Amino acid sequence: MKVYNLIHYVFILFFLAACSASRPFQLRETPPKIGSEPIEKGLAPIRGIQMYYEIHGEKDGIPLVLLNGGGSTIEVTYSRILPIFAQNRKVIALDEQGHGRTTDRNAPVSFDTSAEDVVALLKFLKVEQADIFGFSNGASVALQIAIKYPKLVRKLVFASSITKRNGAYPMFWNFMKNATFENMPQALKDAFLKVNPDPQKLYTMYEKDAVRMRNFKDLSDKEIRTVGIPTLILLGDRDVPKLEHAVEMVRMIPKARLLVLPGGHGDYLGEAIMSQGKDRYPELTSALIQDFLDSP
Repeated sequence: MKVYNLIHYVFILFFLAACSASRPFQLRETPPKIGSEPIEKGLAPIRGIQMYYEIHGEKDGIPLVLLNGGGSTIEVTYSRILPIFAQNRKVIALDEQGHGRTTDRNAPVSFDTSAEDVVALLKFLKVEQADIFGFSNGASVALQIAIKYPKLVRKLVFASSITKRNGAYPMFWNFMKNATFENMPQALKDAFLKVNPDPQKLYTMYEKDAVRMRNFKDLSDKEIRTVGIPTLILLGDRDVPKLEHAVEMVRMIPKARLLVLPGGHGDYLGEAIMSQGKDRYPELTSALIQDFLDSP
């Protein structure tokens, strides 16, 4: 079966399964309000930094941890979809090292160190097990947690990210090679400065994120195959990662499922920088993800 046909087939199966679940999905006449007031927020002393976190929703049970994309804040990546998740479960959102309201350390930002920071935060919050949803660079952080701390993660959503350099198109790497602070999207700059009005910290965050991507190192097939938890590989059909790469991951991770949604990087989240007003996407995406998280 050709790769395109396989992707199309898997997507249809997953969509039909969601629509036939005991709680059928229906779009509301009015989408949920953007934004959500946390029931708790603060700065946690984590491995030499002060990590900003928020807790939303009052439901008991396994919390859902949201990890942002690179150069982003909680609001940029998740402002439209977080309130929907919080209606049905407890949600923990956070800003990565040097991002948004979290302080920096005198060291690079890496997927490894950020994974250790998240694990330390969950320990601080006395969370013994969580579902983790990472988008873009946040997905790479989430995967590191799943590999190194398999008992901590019940289910993983790996959204719009890669495990190998050849998982993204060459034009992406060419762009990263020549990227400058000046061509960082103004909306990302504005979002950072809204919660942390220090231009130097914004510039430092950009530089560290750019270096992290330029120095991106492949994960081995052996490491990827160690992921034994249920995993949802999620991306847009016009995303930065290649569709073929997502299929390869599904074949390597024993309990992986694949979900491909229309749009580019972040469209399906209603991501504040990229979504271009597709207001119903977050509700559709959240319904499919929650069906995955609630499944046996």
